Amino acid sequence: MSVDTKKLVIIGSGPAGLTAAIYGCRADLDPVVYMGTKYGGQLMLTSDVENFPGFPDPVMGPDLIMKMKSQAERLGAKLIQEDVVKVNFGVYPFEIRTDNGVVRALSVIIATGANPRRLNLESEMRLMGKGVSNCAVCDGFFFKGKKVAVVGGGDTAMEEATFLTKFANSVQVIHRRDELRASAALKKEARSNPKISFVWDTVVTDVLGEKHVQGVRTKNLKTGQDGVLEVDGLFVAIGHDPNTEIFKGQVELDQKGYVAIRNETESSVPGVFVAGDVHDFRYRQAITAAADGCKALLDAEKFVKQRLDAQMVS
Repeated sequence: MSVDTKKLVIIGSGPAGLTAAIYGCRADLDPVVYMGTKYGGQLMLTSDVENFPGFPDPVMGPDLIMKMKSQAERLGAKLIQEDVVKVNFGVYPFEIRTDNGVVRALSVIIATGANPRRLNLESEMRLMGKGVSNCAVCDGFFFKGKKVAVVGGGDTAMEEATFLTKFANSVQVIHRRDELRASAALKKEARSNPKISFVWDTVVTDVLGEKHVQGVRTKNLKTGQDGVLEVDGLFVAIGHDPNTEIFKGQVELDQKGYVAIRNETESSVPGVFVAGDVHDFRYRQAITAAADGCKALLDAEKFVKQRLDAQMVS
């Protein structure tokens, strides 16, 4: 192994990437983590986290990431706050390029996550974590007995709306069309729920409130009429975009752009493993991403050991 070749490079610094780094240190893989200039993933935009084990009191999302980061650093991980701009998985050792140069690696873990699609409103981002959310499973508990709205018309929106009825008194689904795009089963379930109502042909133009959500301003696309819905929370459920642009042509992606996996963590390229929301479009939880990071690392450890053992024999 060349002195310039790393045993393991991790691309991404959310729960998946940092958990892989923690386990990587314990496995003597000397992990190098490219965190990105905007590190930490979706937890950096999350306020109270109450469902991550080990925290009897709520923990702020950024604080949870910083604790993971500190733990990885203490164990010896090399954390680099740079963006990976290009990879070459067609050569071995693999090549990972940033604006500051190229490193080579015997194994790679892709943990770049996915970004929820936004309404692109200033007020949406200002009130993120203060009543605006992209995850009903994460935040629904905070809306017990309250009124909420869900934006979207696909499967995710119907799942979010139905889940929220466990807590909220009412759920209004705001959809820009006059027909849902969700599957027949999910549409039927949502429409039969007495807590769910629908606002058709409508978009959200502003989120109201200073310190927390107090309502949303809407516009009917057919009539042009403006309106206001008084709600305590807004859940934006219009899809996610996986951060896989630099991996196109390097590993197999599915139709939605997520990294395709086999055997839990393996990409289409032996030695390149995957963890977290960059492949998981179903669960999208911090704890499942962390579990993925652990599994990917254990598989990477086995792969690297086999490579090093083969080099010693040769």
